[in-house]
Amino acid sequence: MNKSDSERIASHLNSLGFEPIEDRYKADLVVVTTCGVRQSAEDRVYGIVPRIKNSNPKVKIILTGCLSKRKDVRKRLDNLVDVWLLIEELPNLNNELLKIKSKKTNNLSPSKYLEINPQYSSSFSAFVPIGNGCDNFCTYCVVPYARGREVYRPAFEIIDEVKDLVKKGYKEITLIAQNVNSYSSVISFSELLRVINDIPGKFWIRFSTSHPKDMSDDLIKVIGECDKVCEYIHLPVQSGDNEILNRMNRKYSVEHYLKLVDKIRKMNKTWNPPISITTDIIVGFPGETEEQFNNTLDLCKKAKFNMAYIGQYSPRPNTPAYKLEDNVSKEEKKRREYELMKVIRKTSLKDNKIYIDKIVEVLIDGKTRKGNWCGKTRTMKNIELGIKKEIKLGEFVKVKIIDAQDFGMKGELII
Repeated sequence: MNKSDSERIASHLNSLGFEPIEDRYKADLVVVTTCGVRQSAEDRVYGIVPRIKNSNPKVKIILTGCLSKRKDVRKRLDNLVDVWLLIEELPNLNNELLKIKSKKTNNLSPSKYLEINPQYSSSFSAFVPIGNGCDNFCTYCVVPYARGREVYRPAFEIIDEVKDLVKKGYKEITLIAQNVNSYSSVISFSELLRVINDIPGKFWIRFSTSHPKDMSDDLIKVIGECDKVCEYIHLPVQSGDNEILNRMNRKYSVEHYLKLVDKIRKMNKTWNPPISITTDIIVGFPGETEEQFNNTLDLCKKAKFNMAYIGQYSPRPNTPAYKLEDNVSKEEKKRREYELMKVIRKTSLKDNKIYIDKIVEVLIDGKTRKGNWCGKTRTMKNIELGIKKEIKLGEFVKVKIIDAQDFGMKGELII
């Protein structure tokens, strides 16, 4: 979401006469798009802002994103930040506010932030936000306070943006929101996917992030029926213990979650590799006992996740959980993360081995440090090709898988 926000910020600044520069320390203006979900992300902001300002005292710094509303952050960086920008106020940003006279004035800016046409950072893969904000109020999460309540774009606006991207040759469209499957407009999220799937052209459709309480049977059915919708679901579980889930205000049970996973796994599609399910997990939530953590380990073994993004709990100001005692030590959080990753690595490797000797479609998205081309499958598997000859970035190719590691595979180019 922050990448998508930054693309709209870049487009708006371009309309004001600014041009991008590679060296942040030589820029007239630097925009820092912040994330406040974890303490580690917040700490990076406290490092980068002073470094930029000390290197170039004349630079203008805009700070936006999750931390732009936080009073304690503003107090700490107030003498270094020139403009505190709430993302929804982006259309109001102008050169008068920036106190820069040498640039042009944009009198045609849309009134709503999501109506701004983004300056996409990729020529073949695009994030398309379908909404912003969250109504779930998980007790550990800052998003409802940082981004506000859920607001969704009209379906026609989203569809027009996707049509335009397909006409320009984009191969991967990712619909994003804090909770995509609670999308509310004239049509449902499932119906939106069906309409986009019917747009002529060769491209993949992905979406993120889904909330387990809103993952419907119809949405699972759409993934099975629509040929352009990729066989990949990111479904954050956060914990495998019902008491912890209740204290997190997640509004579902372990039993409900595992039933969802079972439905998704049984979803039929006319190709060989099984659907990929990835997740988010928090370790060391206040009061999490060893037994409760073991319940999470057990859930991971049953769900057989293809990947998990594990976060060590860190207290977030302004959230209900911030008032709870953070009584799991850093060392214990680190140990629990390590134990979970052992399980995830094992299940991921087992799944990846299924691909060996199979031919899959891969979207080329870059090169490795060794200079070999790499890409992803429809199921979001990382593939490295053992060749260095020229292939087009953003090209679909056929690849035979010859080796599997825990979080990646190697393949030979077929077509």
